Amino acid sequence: MFISVGYSQGKFNIQSNNKSDKIPFELINNLIIIPVEINDVKLSFILDTGVGKAIIFNYLDISDSLKIKDTQPIYLRGLGEGDSVEALKSKNNEFRIGEAVNFNQDLFAVFDKKINFAPRLGIPIHGIIGYDLFKDLVVEINYTSKFIKLTEHASYKYKKCNKRETVNLEFYNNKPYLDAQVKIEGKIIPIKLLIDSGGSDSLWLFEDEALGIIHSDKYFVDFLGHGLSGSVYGKRSRIEEFSINGFVLKNANVAFPDASSILFAKQFADRNGTIAGNILKRFNLIVDYKNQTLSLKKNSFFKQEFSYNKSGIELAHNGVMFVKEVDYKRKDNTNLVDNTSKTYKISFESSYKFSLKPSYAIVEIRKNSPAANVGLLPGDLVLSINGKSTYQYTLQDLMYKFYDKVGTRIKLTVERNGIIFDVFFKLEKLFI
Repeated sequence: MFISVGYSQGKFNIQSNNKSDKIPFELINNLIIIPVEINDVKLSFILDTGVGKAIIFNYLDISDSLKIKDTQPIYLRGLGEGDSVEALKSKNNEFRIGEAVNFNQDLFAVFDKKINFAPRLGIPIHGIIGYDLFKDLVVEINYTSKFIKLTEHASYKYKKCNKRETVNLEFYNNKPYLDAQVKIEGKIIPIKLLIDSGGSDSLWLFEDEALGIIHSDKYFVDFLGHGLSGSVYGKRSRIEEFSINGFVLKNANVAFPDASSILFAKQFADRNGTIAGNILKRFNLIVDYKNQTLSLKKNSFFKQEFSYNKSGIELAHNGVMFVKEVDYKRKDNTNLVDNTSKTYKISFESSYKFSLKPSYAIVEIRKNSPAANVGLLPGDLVLSINGKSTYQYTLQDLMYKFYDKVGTRIKLTVERNGIIFDVFFKLEKLFI
C-alpha cells in the first residue's frame, strides 16, 4: 500500500532465551493491530506485509513524547488519486514488539492529519509496520487465536503438516508477491498478487482484457478504501473461483480499482492485483521472508461466506458526545426481627449522569444505494440503529449490521445540523 525507501538500519532480535515470543493482537475489520513501543512510548500499529517501512501517522499529536531524532524531510507516494505527502525520515529509533527489539530502527513520520486510520477502525492507530519486522524474523500469524509468534530464523523449526501448503514468494521494493489463479467466465487465469495484510478487502484485480481479467456484468461502483495518497474507488463484483495451490475459494469477493488510483501500484509490471485481509484471515500463516516462502493452513474462517455492505454507508468514529443516562444506586435497609433473623429491604434511587460516549458519522455514501435513496448524506451523525444507541456498539459491530441478509429492515436515527430525524430502508441485493 505504501512506497518503500531502502537504506541501512538495525535489525530485530528476540531478547528471551528461547529466541521466540508470542504477542496477542486485535483483529479489526480483517486488520492485525499489534502493540509497538517506540522510544519508550506505547503505540498501536497495523501489521502490514504490503508496506516497506515503518510509518507513523498524526506525528504532530505525539511528537513531544516520541522524541524522534536524526530527521530529514521526504515525500511519500501510495494508493489513491491525491498528491505525495510530506514526512520526516528518522533513524536510530528504539522499537519493541514484545521481546523483539531493534535499537536502530528507521521510520517515517507523516504530518498530514487527514491520513488517519483511527476513525475508520474505531480505535487509536498510530502507524504501520511491515518489511522491517518480517525480514528479520519468522512470523507466525494465527488469525483464529489472534496472536503472532516471532522467532529468530536460527531457532525456528518447521513441523510436518499434511494440511499445510507452502508457496514461494517474489519480492519487489521489499514487498512480497505470490502466484495464484482466478477463474473468470470459465477461464483459469494465472495471476501475481501483492500480499497485503494491511488491506481489509478480499481481492483486488487490475483489469486487463488481454489476460481475461475483466469484471462481469454483475457489479456496483463503490468506495474501496483509503491509501496514503487518498481515497480509492472501483467496481465490486465476484469471481467464480480463487485458488492458491490446493486451496480453492468459490464466489469470492473481488474489486477492480479505478486505473487512476493504482498508477503507482502498477510500477511492478507483472503485478495483477492484491490479496488482502478478508482472504488471508482464512488461513493461519507462517511468513518467512528469508527463505522466501509463505505457508498456509486453513482455519475456522475458511468457509465463512463472503459478504458485502448492502446499505451504501461507510461510518467512521467522530470523536465523543455527552450522553444523559439514568444512574441507579442501590440502597439497602436492614430491620431486626428477632435475635436470629433479619429482614432486608432493597430499594433503588435514580438520578442522571452525563457520560462521554463514542460518536459515529457517515463518511461515504454509495450512489443509488438504499442509504442514498432515503436522503442520507456524508457528515450525518448516526445516533441509533434499530432503536439501540450506536454508542453501545464498537464501530466494527455497527458496520456488520449493514452486511446482514438481503431484505433486512434498518431504522436509523440521524442528526444533521442539530435536527434529529429517522430514516428507514432495506438492505438490497447488488449482484443480481
